[in-house]
Amino acid sequence: MTRKLFQWFDERLGAASFARKTLRKVFPDHWSFLIGEIALYSFIILVITGTFLTFYYVPSATTVVYHGPYRPLDGQQMSEAFASVMRISFQVKLGLLFRQIHHWAALVMVGAVALHAARVFFTGAFRKPRDLNWVLGVVLLTLTIGIGVFGYSLPDDLLSGTGLRVIYSIVLSIPVVGTWLAFLVFGGAYPPPDLLERLFVLHVMILPGAIAAVLGLHLAMVWRQKHSNYPGKGLNDGLIRGERAWPRYAFKATGLFVAVFAVLALLAGVFQINPVWVYGPYSGYIASSGAQPDWYAGWLEGLVRLFPAWEFRGFGYEIAEPFFPGILLPGVFFTIMGLWPWIERRFTKDQRIHNVLQYPREVPLRTAIGVGAIAVVVMLSIAGGSDVLASYLGLNIEAATKVMRALVIVVPLLAFAVAYLIARELKQSGVHPVRRSSMLTVRRAPSGGFVYEEVERGGFKSVEERLEEAHEAAGGAAGGAAGGGTDLEEQHA
Repeated sequence: MTRKLFQWFDERLGAASFARKTLRKVFPDHWSFLIGEIALYSFIILVITGTFLTFYYVPSATTVVYHGPYRPLDGQQMSEAFASVMRISFQVKLGLLFRQIHHWAALVMVGAVALHAARVFFTGAFRKPRDLNWVLGVVLLTLTIGIGVFGYSLPDDLLSGTGLRVIYSIVLSIPVVGTWLAFLVFGGAYPPPDLLERLFVLHVMILPGAIAAVLGLHLAMVWRQKHSNYPGKGLNDGLIRGERAWPRYAFKATGLFVAVFAVLALLAGVFQINPVWVYGPYSGYIASSGAQPDWYAGWLEGLVRLFPAWEFRGFGYEIAEPFFPGILLPGVFFTIMGLWPWIERRFTKDQRIHNVLQYPREVPLRTAIGVGAIAVVVMLSIAGGSDVLASYLGLNIEAATKVMRALVIVVPLLAFAVAYLIARELKQSGVHPVRRSSMLTVRRAPSGGFVYEEVERGGFKSVEERLEEAHEAAGGAAGGAAGGGTDLEEQHA
């Protein structure tokens, strides 16, 4: 039956040659490449769970009186959007589970995209010819942060409403076009009556479509350019090594998708997240104490809290204080991040095609810059919760802010210096970052004592060595069964 079905399609579409070529495609087998797949699978899970939630969510700010199973809010006035989220959480079968899977998947997706970008940066995978793919990755990171923020705001609870009020102020602070842009995005003075409808359209239609398009372009470019390799014996920029798409890689990818879904379901079922009934419905004259955004927006919160109250007036315009930490600095950061392949190429004068990756130790300056940037994000994220830290530690909030202003500069500089020195020393040492030639074992001697022996290492082999052995066993680049195994594929510049 299956054979006849494939034959039917092949007679009409001529798909046999394409399918054969696709199934013999070589994919990477190093674990670090799977981080990008986790982001893809999280997006698929977001689409599945989001479709379910869309059937029950009502994006309306119309005021209703709640009469539901959650007794503490019985008789309270709230928006229809918040009431629908309460209904999903307490009355719809599997509603709360799907809500929490959706939220956890959003957190995991942003984290996977960020980790994937870090892996690409530290290993030099952004170098020619993959520089355009790096730009797509940066765009994808900004889109995932944006869709997370808008989705976080849809329940119309007190916590998300407080965050939206901050976002509105930041957009309003943009010189010249801020007022127009704020009215375009938000639909009027805050809080506008149709804000939730606008956010809903952005969250379920525009941004998912943009993310799907960027992911499609990204995967198409990876397919065309083929993947890169970590340094290994016999590898160069003209060859790549990996596993055939069918059957090994296909089964591994399917297993990873199931594992990601299982982990997200476990997190959703065991660990409560975003309990909107605790925060209550949004009210414009109430501010939630200790309000914290999701982790991926914490560094933006920290920027807004730490930046001095600078304002400039000139030529009939005013540049308000929120513009600098909310728009200018993040814009500069993502611009430098997106242009990094060309910035580095400007100094290295390296115009070659690269398909072999670099270990972070091989480029100490780049590694130190990356570590310093991560340290900045971490310190800003901590600063985003400075009020909570001050409360728990019994500190004055103004003193805590001053301390964080100093640490956000000092800690990244220290991280930069330490990372640079360690990477430089490791590079000069010449020690392989993975490979070890022998291992120490212990056996009992006939006399009853213990004897320590250094023997040839068997099971503890690097990925490169195991791939090399598998390749040699398969008979070289032309070896390996047609159905799977480890293979070499020619990489065309």
